[in-house]
Amino acid sequence: MADTSYMARKSVADIVGSAGEEGSQALSKTLGATSITAMGIGAIIGAGIFVLTGTAAAQFAGPSIVLSFVLGGIACAFVGLCYSELAAMLPVCGSSYTYTYATLGEIFAWIIGWDLILEYAMGAATVAVGWSGYIVSLLHNVGISIPPTLAAAPGTVIKLADGTTATGIVNLPAILIIAILTTLLVLGTKESARLNNIMVAVKLTVVVAFIALGMFFIKPANWHPFIPANTGEFGNFGMSGILRGSAVVFFAFIGFDAVSTAAQEARRPQRDMPIGILGSLIICTVLYILVAGILTGLVPYGELNVPDPIAKGVDAIGLTWFSILIKIGALTGLTTVILVLLYGQSRIFFTMSKDGLLPPLFARVHPRLQTPHLSQILIGTIVAIVAALTPISVLGEMVSIGTLFAFILVCGAVIYLRRSDSDASRPFRVPAVPVVPILGILFCLLLMAGLPLVTWMRLVVWLVIGMTIYLSYGRHHSTLRFPERR
Repeated sequence: MADTSYMARKSVADIVGSAGEEGSQALSKTLGATSITAMGIGAIIGAGIFVLTGTAAAQFAGPSIVLSFVLGGIACAFVGLCYSELAAMLPVCGSSYTYTYATLGEIFAWIIGWDLILEYAMGAATVAVGWSGYIVSLLHNVGISIPPTLAAAPGTVIKLADGTTATGIVNLPAILIIAILTTLLVLGTKESARLNNIMVAVKLTVVVAFIALGMFFIKPANWHPFIPANTGEFGNFGMSGILRGSAVVFFAFIGFDAVSTAAQEARRPQRDMPIGILGSLIICTVLYILVAGILTGLVPYGELNVPDPIAKGVDAIGLTWFSILIKIGALTGLTTVILVLLYGQSRIFFTMSKDGLLPPLFARVHPRLQTPHLSQILIGTIVAIVAALTPISVLGEMVSIGTLFAFILVCGAVIYLRRSDSDASRPFRVPAVPVVPILGILFCLLLMAGLPLVTWMRLVVWLVIGMTIYLSYGRHHSTLRFPERR
């Protein structure tokens, strides 16, 4: 008989029960729709708007990048509703790895856990490259110049101020910020609620200030043509460029899934969760549209293929004091995002190691610091190397396709659980199942279709590597298949 134990899944009852044992206080219902909306705005606004907007406008969509943001927001709305139902059913860390384990089985849980590396680790690398661009720009404002070749990936062509070009060697600022934040995480530094609120306020202030002041310096000629003619290649402007741009700037919406973890703390989840998720997505999409519109109005879209597009837009305004303020704000927000992504990656590895799918190294906790220090150091080292040597466009596309793939499985999990565990308690229910989850799947597939073939090939290679690791190690050490090893 064929071995099908890899299809075994954790029961919903077991996960809900263990979550209650681990921390019933975390489930106190204190959040209203306004609090959840604010949480969503803080989680969503971050790296994408500060980093990839310019790249997508310059290479794919031009001023019509604003339509790319609309398409990305619609896709996220359907997926966000699915996340809310799963978070309400499975009151755990909120990782789609756990959701998948409880629905589609161990092998799919492994696939999603391996895929999440593209969202968390590669996401941290992407943001670190953007952070590098902003710190170089800020230091230049105060008279300190970092050689461009030491702040760009190998092979990256850099246009210098005198009109000549240079080729990147290594991105040292990206290495530096990852090393600093990894050290903080190893030492046990945690974000407090107060610090998080300050970061949210800083990010919102930066975005709103850019919109409020930038609108007075727009050159309408930069918006024409609004949808540049397609060059004859799919994704290079035209309608296909809008789709390709949407797949790239989808990075700007990553983080909304964190809102779903508040489902068990919502006072009225049936009402508050859709308001919180859809409200935060609508507000952020409107802000993104305004930022993208103003940015392409300030600077010709062809000149925005840089890791710090907002900084370039602010420089075009010509107010030095405002430029420094915006760049400090952007750096603050980006630093927080890197910290959270590095933290999240180590915790996903921690959970997978506890399940036996990864070596015990990733679950080993420092006796004094009480952090997964070895795992955190290994992750930080790999992320630093990737950020130092990989162009931001490649990183951004890998993060987007990995996240979209994870979202497809989350939508599928909702449909599956409605049949397999129809009697389970659902404080929040996705309306019109299976229509809404299917729409989420279709929109994610649409955005994935906008990414180039080489990105798909990288995803396939990545998944093949992951499956090889699972078959050679994970399936032989799984605590679900071998309970005596727990």
